[in-house]
Amino acid sequence: MFSRLISVGNVVVDILAAIPALPGPGGDVVATSSGLAAGGSFNVLAAAQRQGLASAYGGAHGSGPFGELVRASLAREGIDVLLPPVDAVDTGWDVALTAADGERTFITAVGAEALLAPAMLDAIDVAASDAVHVSGYGLLREPNRSAITGWLAALPPACVVLFDPGPLGDRIEPDALAAVRARADWWSGNEAEALAAAGLSRAHESADPADAARMLAAAAPSRRGGAVVRLGESGCLLAVGDGSVERIGGFEVTAVDTNGAGDAHIGAFLAALAQGSAPASAARRANASAALAVSRRGPATSPTASDVDAFLSAHPLN
Repeated sequence: MFSRLISVGNVVVDILAAIPALPGPGGDVVATSSGLAAGGSFNVLAAAQRQGLASAYGGAHGSGPFGELVRASLAREGIDVLLPPVDAVDTGWDVALTAADGERTFITAVGAEALLAPAMLDAIDVAASDAVHVSGYGLLREPNRSAITGWLAALPPACVVLFDPGPLGDRIEPDALAAVRARADWWSGNEAEALAAAGLSRAHESADPADAARMLAAAAPSRRGGAVVRLGESGCLLAVGDGSVERIGGFEVTAVDTNGAGDAHIGAFLAALAQGSAPASAARRANASAALAVSRRGPATSPTASDVDAFLSAHPLN
């Protein structure tokens, strides 16, 4: 179906800190562990690359130390960088605080990744055999928003596009959201993101993620895609354009760090599609990848293809 993944999402630096609990206003807390790591759409690219899908970063990156960290991290994974650094601006960062109960809190500062101009994207040679990953984070601000939506419209028709709205998807301007949805073959997000995208209230007892999945799949511009709604350890829902919705079972594991689980799922799903798997088989493999990722501590915990093969062999279909 495709042979390379290009992500135009934001790759940033995660400043990671594990803490006992969030401090109160004006308070302080000592981290039990900390570190720096490439994050954001890096996790999707790393997940796909580790599953055997050649991947490339088509977003912007800075010329300072955080930009160097991002490029070094991409290089270690064998991920190509398609654009030169932005002069005199460093890559942005976020502080990711993880409390002992697993609750995560983020503070983000944007940098060079938010300076993606149309001319930069026009310089990328996109083939019909490529797939493109678009993150909702990249659509929150200009100039990225206009650059990405204009670029998507000009992609080769055969190029597969997956849209990953993220937790701030409801803050994307409606015109930009409509433009991306009009070109995206696949939509992938968690249950809360799906209900929000479909205009359903999570607080309403009748809100059904299957209905959301069906509505999102119906919006796909072609019959070759659909929607994937992640349900954590319960697996995911897979909806396609004919209106059918299938629940793909998950795996029970001891979760120690859920950060990046969705990215691991997306990367593995795309890699499996690229290798010729049917969507349902790709979704099961993605569920396994996410299960392995949450059972490991640290950034970019996506497993390799051999890890997933072994896991699936040990967890056959019922």
